[in-house]
Amino acid sequence: MELNDFLITVFNDVKSAQNDPSVQEKFAESLFTDMVMSHMAEIGMSHEATTCHYEGTWGNAKLKLSGYAFSEDFEGLDLFVSLYQGANTVQNISESLIKKSAEQCIRFLSKAAEGKLSEVIPSQLDAHDLVLLIEDTYQKLDQIRIYILTDGKTKSKRFTPKEISGKLVQLEVLDIERLFNHLSAGKPKDEIVFNLVESYGSSLPCVFIPDENNEYEYALTALPGDMLRFLYEKYGDQLLETNVRSFLSQRGKVNKGIRDTITDDPSRFMAYNNGVVIVVDELSLENTKDGSTGLAWMKGIQIVNGGQTTASLFFTKRKQKDVNLGKVKVAAKIIVIKNEEQSETLISEISKYANSQNVVRQADLSSNKPFHREFEKLADSCFCPDGTSKWFYERSAGSYNVMLTRKGNTPAKLKKLKQDIPTTRKLTKTDLAKFLYAWELKPDLVSLGGQKNFAAFMEYVDEQNIIPDQNYFKEAIAKTIVFKETQKICRRAFVAFQGNIANYTVSVIAMMYLKKIDFNYIWNKQGLSEEFKIYITKLAHQVKKALEESAQEKMLSEWAKKTQCWHEIKLVSFEPANENKIEELV
Repeated sequence: MELNDFLITVFNDVKSAQNDPSVQEKFAESLFTDMVMSHMAEIGMSHEATTCHYEGTWGNAKLKLSGYAFSEDFEGLDLFVSLYQGANTVQNISESLIKKSAEQCIRFLSKAAEGKLSEVIPSQLDAHDLVLLIEDTYQKLDQIRIYILTDGKTKSKRFTPKEISGKLVQLEVLDIERLFNHLSAGKPKDEIVFNLVESYGSSLPCVFIPDENNEYEYALTALPGDMLRFLYEKYGDQLLETNVRSFLSQRGKVNKGIRDTITDDPSRFMAYNNGVVIVVDELSLENTKDGSTGLAWMKGIQIVNGGQTTASLFFTKRKQKDVNLGKVKVAAKIIVIKNEEQSETLISEISKYANSQNVVRQADLSSNKPFHREFEKLADSCFCPDGTSKWFYERSAGSYNVMLTRKGNTPAKLKKLKQDIPTTRKLTKTDLAKFLYAWELKPDLVSLGGQKNFAAFMEYVDEQNIIPDQNYFKEAIAKTIVFKETQKICRRAFVAFQGNIANYTVSVIAMMYLKKIDFNYIWNKQGLSEEFKIYITKLAHQVKKALEESAQEKMLSEWAKKTQCWHEIKLVSFEPANENKIEELV
């Protein structure tokens, strides 16, 4: 797939998500924003994000925001501003236009941090709640990033950081080219490159074990602690994407030990620590100054074991500025996987057997679990009622685009594939977990975001020992259709908190009508009747009102994550459907 083909795919994704062709252009921009932010959270570039469209003015200057994401500890904040062109050919975006968009978002952040926006933005907008949150948390924020999201192509992807109210703010662009590089390869490894010669003046001594079985080769070395700190600072959880878990914080027993060794006995760090295992696409060797074998640079870096060690180096240095990482050395096994087709399985096995510092649950290695493998097989073998189209289950990130590239090797074949398996019928693991767990009456967990909900859903799958069969698959797709239609309705009907309202609306539908819904009817129709859509719309408005009343003065998006919120919503008497008019109800 070429860049322009990818742009057309994105364009069609946004267009197909718009239920009403007369919807304002900013609605398309919000859909684009939501799609890109979800991708960034999935690969670890950002945190679980919330779409939050706001445009206003301060004096004669314009303010703009498209979305935001806080870290779990509220010490990191990402703001997003979209520059959506809606073109079906790649457009070059000038640096001046990118900087203009960045300035609009910077101005929003600056005025919010100064406490000047809370009285200007109407309280019914979710941007108002965000402003209050920024006011409360700004002083303790350690990392602030502004991302400009665009379906155009830019020359520069990163800009000089800005200082705002005493905080350094990073500025980055995620354009169509960068997004294409991420998704076409399944993960953005190509961006993670480190040149040791440039950074340290010479290559790093290593022992290199050449490839014997055309499967992998590896190098053994000791990495400078500051190098790992720098990589984590620059790439964050993106560096740990194939690691089986994210950073577990320094409160855990093991990570406290890592921190204490860094501060109290740094020269013994390598003796005490198990080190890291790194998978790379490529590495380069050259002689060191004394003539021995040395590691010169690495490309496509992914830490599959040692994420806790890496993150601990970063957070310890951030919390204790006087810590000297110059004495810290970390043992490293660096693996170059030669057989790309076996890479996923091999990385999973490396993660499984190498992770010993913290207990690893098998649920963490989820992609290869029977549930996902069986669901993927069913999606591939189960045709829709028309006999030609199918759903696609993206068990591995980027596999949909890989499928298009491998099977669509002529324009005619590619067109046929996109007709038979459109992106509107592509399901990721986190999407499926969200859709199905809402039907299990867990809207509070769904509202926690993709990764947390996914972990909870997989625990549920393990406890229930769910192995999908064809009936399970068809019912799951029917539930997906209801959820996606509810999302469309909420996006069209509400200015704010559309995701939370959709989550709770689906759970209310499940609470009231789960045993009465004819999922076979929905599967056969691959859609919903107009009467059912009308009822969902009415119900969504009632759910919105119930959420707002129960939230009182609390931020609705945060309140929706609480178990107490769902307890209160369950007590509300919602208007029942006219079951005789809705074909889906039997």
